[in-house]
Amino acid sequence: MLKDKNIIIAVCGSISAYKAAELIRIFVKAGSNVKVVMTASATTFISPLTLATLSKNPVLVNYFNTETGQWHNHVELGLWAHAIIIAPATANTLAKMANGICDNLLTAVYLSAKCPVFLAPAMDVDMWQHPSTQKNIKQLIGYNNILIPPTHGELASGLIGQGRLAEPTDIFNFTENYFLNNQTLKGKNILITAGPTQENIDPVRYISNQSSGKMGYAIAQCCANLGAQVTLISGPTTLNIQHQNINKISVITADDMFTAVHQYFAGADACIMCAAVADYAVKNIASLKIKKNKQNLTLQLVKTKDILASLGKTKTVKQLLIGFALETNDEENNAIKKLKQKNLDLIILNSLNDNGAGFKTETNKITIIDKNLQKTTFSLKSKHEVAKDICTKIIELF
Repeated sequence: MLKDKNIIIAVCGSISAYKAAELIRIFVKAGSNVKVVMTASATTFISPLTLATLSKNPVLVNYFNTETGQWHNHVELGLWAHAIIIAPATANTLAKMANGICDNLLTAVYLSAKCPVFLAPAMDVDMWQHPSTQKNIKQLIGYNNILIPPTHGELASGLIGQGRLAEPTDIFNFTENYFLNNQTLKGKNILITAGPTQENIDPVRYISNQSSGKMGYAIAQCCANLGAQVTLISGPTTLNIQHQNINKISVITADDMFTAVHQYFAGADACIMCAAVADYAVKNIASLKIKKNKQNLTLQLVKTKDILASLGKTKTVKQLLIGFALETNDEENNAIKKLKQKNLDLIILNSLNDNGAGFKTETNKITIIDKNLQKTTFSLKSKHEVAKDICTKIIELF
């Protein structure tokens, strides 16, 4: 289950940091891609060289490598990981995480993460039982972090009680079981479109729109994390996505996307049309660059093929078809009209009138309307959280 998963093991300054070596070895043996992040104090308990050798990757401690000048991009690390396991997690680091204190690379990676984060605390019994520690744990669980509870046993202080780091094999099994139990889309083939299309004017110019592709990519990542086999058909974006369950196909024009979507639609259990496909294309594309030698330039535009409508005509009763409606006025009526005309199971409405929603933002605010015109409206959330809401609705329909 954890084969080819990208795992960050984050090690804090605790005497139990020595167990990180065995934990890394187990994940690597299972076929996971492991990167290690350490706090500065953790390096006094176990050598970064040991963990680098076991993980087969350089250990990251600071934002910068002063010898090479290389910047360790915490955002990219957070997006790369399928899971982050903080083991051992000290009272100090837990307090920082609970309160958004970002003063080292580990906490910066945590705050950038879009994946499940597992907390495996280790500390003395009195520190573990202290009300402030328990408050921080409760708060972190409220942020959807996953606790791997410390065990009862002999501690470094000589006391007997709860606070001992869970054994590496137990941490591995806990993580594996989490992924096994959350594979709710396993066995499903999901087709997703994302990004804009570009319609050529001449060899150097094109018509396009402001779509970044972020929403579609977030949905693809979420579906893949839930076990689905995802075909992501993407227009031109600057985004990257890496997941063993995602087959990304790049296209440029609306015609390209029409062809690619129809190639894969028959084998899809669900199709989520998130791309901002051009409604019009230039009728006569110039073979040479158009020179600026006229006061005015008139372009004749023709309608592109309506991909969503064409899928609505051919979909079977076993397939789900989901569309998006980005509106600027009369939002709900326009979305319902699209839902009915194109034979959709769901329409996901968002409005450019809502602050933080729409193109190029990191957030979105949606209303999901089903074919029975039942509406569910959500608050403004990150696009990754919005993707989870959409996936939850799709799971209900399945």
